[in-house]
Amino acid sequence: MSAPSPPRPTLPTLPTSAAPSRPASPATARPSVRRVREGRRVRCLDWRVRFAILSVIWGFSFLLIKVGTEAYAPFQVALGRVLFGALALLGVLLVRREPLPRGLRTWGHLAVAAVLLNSLPFSLFAYAELSIPSSLAGICNATSPLWGMALSMVALSEDRPTRRRFAGLGLGFLGVLVVLGAWQGFSGVDAKGTALALLAALCYPIGWIYVRRTLAAAPGSPVALTGAQLLVSTLQLGLVSALFTSAPASFPLWPTLSVVALGALGTGMALQMQYGLVTEIGPTTAQMVTYFIPVIATAAGVLVLGEQLHWNTPVGAAVILAGAALTQTRTGRRSPA
Repeated sequence: MSAPSPPRPTLPTLPTSAAPSRPASPATARPSVRRVREGRRVRCLDWRVRFAILSVIWGFSFLLIKVGTEAYAPFQVALGRVLFGALALLGVLLVRREPLPRGLRTWGHLAVAAVLLNSLPFSLFAYAELSIPSSLAGICNATSPLWGMALSMVALSEDRPTRRRFAGLGLGFLGVLVVLGAWQGFSGVDAKGTALALLAALCYPIGWIYVRRTLAAAPGSPVALTGAQLLVSTLQLGLVSALFTSAPASFPLWPTLSVVALGALGTGMALQMQYGLVTEIGPTTAQMVTYFIPVIATAAGVLVLGEQLHWNTPVGAAVILAGAALTQTRTGRRSPA
């Protein structure tokens, strides 16, 4: 819904069953039995293994973006990402026999969410990686929880500022300055590309706040809403690509496979996997995957693409993650997920 950023789920709450509300039928007459059977299928692979797989998929997303931009325009990379992601989730809905959401109001809100959570950040990350390493893009993505906490303190009344959260924000943005080498005048870092990546990370919490206010009570499962959102994003980016880019003259193997994998795995099936994790182990533990993404993105960029790594990059990334972790801690009574 990130990735790249990795992309993130489109709803702040996830039901224990993905089946939409509809009249009773033979398939839905015994929902408790059905949930047990689905739960057994989900748990056939230990959640720790799925957590590790999800971390790797989203961590490698920034490498896939980098490879994709070698042959395709950034808008086209973003278009392929949402297209194949939508196809993957539509396949899941087809197997489950779940319908897409209904109602013009719901689709209108999904269109705005698609801009904030898919079309805009995916395009910004692709443009950013034209001039910055994929490892730096992954680290910039890790600032999303920091932006989110700063915005939620203003926009969401239940998120009250605390000393610990303020400390986390300050520590996290200090880590950004360390990554960028502020003491040496940001030399060696492309300012435009870095700014685009940070702006992409900022889009996610803005989109989440919008979704929380408009779609939290929308009917339908998270998979159905996310699939619909990706469909809308495909239309948006298809129009933008037609207006501002020319059709590719060829389809090189590795860039094409990278875009397909980025969409089908990183934007489609990874979200489905995360829904299962949230249902099984809860949102607090499941969201910790965010802290592994920049580590894997950095390792992938250095080992696979041969990107240079200076000491301040991993040190700054560690400071960012520590700050993000502080902003996510809560004191007192726990609020419902």
